[in-house]
Amino acid sequence: MQILDGKALAQQIETEIKSEVGVLSQKGITPGLAVILVGNDPASQSYVNMKAKACKRTGIYSITHEMPENIAQDSLLQTITMLNANPNIDGILVQLPLPKHIDTTAVLEAIAPHKDVDGFHPFNMGRIFANLAGFVPATPMGVLSLLKHYKIEIQGKNVVIVGASNIVGKPLGALFLNENATITLCHIYTQDLIAHTKNADILCVAVGKPNLITKEMVKQGAIVVDIGISKLPSGQIVGDVDFENVAPLCEFITPVPGGVGPMTIASLLQNTLKSAKLRANH
Repeated sequence: MQILDGKALAQQIETEIKSEVGVLSQKGITPGLAVILVGNDPASQSYVNMKAKACKRTGIYSITHEMPENIAQDSLLQTITMLNANPNIDGILVQLPLPKHIDTTAVLEAIAPHKDVDGFHPFNMGRIFANLAGFVPATPMGVLSLLKHYKIEIQGKNVVIVGASNIVGKPLGALFLNENATITLCHIYTQDLIAHTKNADILCVAVGKPNLITKEMVKQGAIVVDIGISKLPSGQIVGDVDFENVAPLCEFITPVPGGVGPMTIASLLQNTLKSAKLRANH
């Protein structure tokens, strides 16, 4: 059993980004990321802080627009319009989830596709499914980068993804399909989940339910990527996989924390850098 160390790889990626940011700054361009945070959800605040720190480490300019929970949708959209027009901002990221009274789709669609570093705009989503270049959502992108770094063969493998969200499950499925894997996408209405997971060469889980995947659900020699993250009442951070009991069966497995999480932030920075490079070449 080998650990897929996302933390170490993310540090390596950050070092590469930092040197590329240095090259761009000699041309007078500093990559810029704007984050919009609505309300005061502790998990969202923590993610935004981690993103800001990562920007600082790599030399990317970052600004956070903090907005009250009861902000009007129009005010939020006006801020996005302003950021779309700002030539110094390469990436715009709206921290999800948004409060109930705001139409998330309208907000995500308002972001200019060439600044959509989260890859959630239907334009970029469509390009993933068509296997064209664009911005790939950070978590799926991070998962693929991690598997490729460890030289894990994807072509021809049975990949089972548990959790079919627009943010992780669906785009991740498309990325695996583009790598010529066979995809099974499971969700809350899937009957007999174990029949699918037991057949997985590569099992990816993104639900946010602690210990959802037990050792009975995983075949010997599987590769398990745990994308879920939850905080137990004890304060312990855990994933969706019963790590202790599942790990001995696996060829490779990601830890939580230290697996996919750091890769998500590294991928977001890669997207921001990519957008800045496009600006530099215009």
